[in-house]
Amino acid sequence: MGTDQAWEKWGSQNPYFGVFADEKYRNENISAASKEEFFLSGMHHVEHVLNVCRQHFDPDFTPQRVLDFGCGTGRLVIPFASLASEVVGLDVSPSMLAEARRNCEERQLENVQLMQSTDDITPSIGEFDLIHSFIVFQHIPVSRGIHIFKNILSRLRPGGLAAIHLTYSKTTFERYQGVDPYRTRPIAARIRKLGRGLERILRRTIRRLPPDPEMQMNTYDANAFLFLLQQDGIDDVFIEFTNHTGALGSILFFQRPTA
Repeated sequence: MGTDQAWEKWGSQNPYFGVFADEKYRNENISAASKEEFFLSGMHHVEHVLNVCRQHFDPDFTPQRVLDFGCGTGRLVIPFASLASEVVGLDVSPSMLAEARRNCEERQLENVQLMQSTDDITPSIGEFDLIHSFIVFQHIPVSRGIHIFKNILSRLRPGGLAAIHLTYSKTTFERYQGVDPYRTRPIAARIRKLGRGLERILRRTIRRLPPDPEMQMNTYDANAFLFLLQQDGIDDVFIEFTNHTGALGSILFFQRPTA
C-alpha cells in the first residue's frame, strides 16, 4: 500500500493515533481530557519553535503567513493561527483534513486554509514567512521526500524562517555510528541477509496481518538536505536533535537571506 493510501486509512480510522502513536489517542480510548492534552502539546511545540527562531535568528520574528506541511488533525495549525494572519495546512489525507477543519470550526478560526497536498507544492499557495513540518517526512519514502523538500524550500520568502523535522538514524545503529548498515553493504550481502529472513517474515505476515495501516519510518541522509540548503544560498542552520522511541532525528531551523 502506498503511503498516501495508508495515511488516508489512518485519517478515516484513527486520526489522532496516526499523529501520535499513543494508545490513549485511539478512537476507542480518546477522551475529552486526552484530546485537550493532544492540542496542548501542539501549543507547547509551536511556542518552542518560535522561541528557537527568535533566539537564534530574529528576536522580533512574528510570522504573518505560516505553512504547516503534514498538518494532520490541526494540532499545530490551531496554535499557529493564534499568532499569524494566515495559516495554510497541507496534508495528503482528505479524512485528516476533514478532522482538522472540524477542529478549526469548533474554535471559530477564520484565518486557516486547509488543502490536500501534492508533491509539487503548487506555487499558487504563495510564499511564507514560516514553513514548518514535524514528524511527517519520516513517513514519506526518501526519494519522494527529497523532491517535496526542494519544492517546499522554493515557497520560503526572503527573510523567512523554516523548521523542518527529519529522521536520520536509529538507536539500533549505534555500533555503526548511526549509519544504516544496509545502505553501505554491497548489494549481494544485503540480498543474502534479506533472503535468510524472507521465509520467516512471510510466515509471520500470513499468520497475523497487521490490524493497522502501514506506518513507514524512513531515515534520511542528512547530507542531502544540507547540500540542498547550501546550494539554495542558506548559510545559517541551527540543528535541534530529537529522539522518538529510538528514531533519531533533527529539526533543521534555517533562514533564507534577504539578499
